[in-house]
Amino acid sequence: MARLARAADLDGVLALYRELRPRDPPLRDAKAAFARILDDASLSLVVCERDRSLAATCLLAVVQNLASGGRPFGVIEHVVTLPAFRRQGLAREALQHALELAWAKGCYKVMLLSGAGREAAHRLYESVGFRGDVERGFVAKP
Repeated sequence: MARLARAADLDGVLALYRELRPRDPPLRDAKAAFARILDDASLSLVVCERDRSLAATCLLAVVQNLASGGRPFGVIEHVVTLPAFRRQGLAREALQHALELAWAKGCYKVMLLSGAGREAAHRLYESVGFRGDVERGFVAKP
């Protein structure tokens, strides 16, 4: 079952992120960074457990807005499932939970970027209601 992350989940979340981004440098103070995320009302770190382990996660950011009648929009990032738990519906469950949170917070839309060639992931995203033909995403990196 999907739920919001809590302080005791730090090691499990870090393991998931290492799976997603194995070349990332280690955080200097992961505990403080994690606490900032958990304390930020605009962020919702969703996790799914299986066999007493964190198996999947995604992060929802709700961004306040002056357009669209002042309704916020959501952005989902860092969707990841550990390899041993893939194809069990956990990422779908995490995404559905994040979308429910976004709708409950009044978001008028939720955006999610994905690598252009990740077709299996795109099918997952479409299965929970995302459409790849509505808007076009662009990314700038330093």
